[in-house]
Amino acid sequence: MPNIRPVSDLRNYTEVLKEISFDEPVFLTKNGRGRYAIVDMEEYEKTKAIIKLMGKLAEAEKSAKEKGWLSNDDVKAALGVL
Repeated sequence: MPNIRPVSDLRNYTEVLKEISFDEPVFLTKNGRGRYAIVDMEEYEKTKAIIKLMGKLAEAEKSAKEKGWLSNDDVKAALGVL
């Protein structure tokens, strides 16, 4: 179950920070609406890396659709693995 707290709970931020762990962010509300998420730094870095990877995969897929796919032999030759 998500951990949802009002942003005013940050007055005692050490208690809020104790509740954060990997894959368990704390969601903060402002005026009764979701506004912020506090996540573990490791999880944040992992999420950034996944987004970057997905972007590169999308670029590669677009390039393959526009320019065509390479054969296995072409890839091996380009990598110098024969």
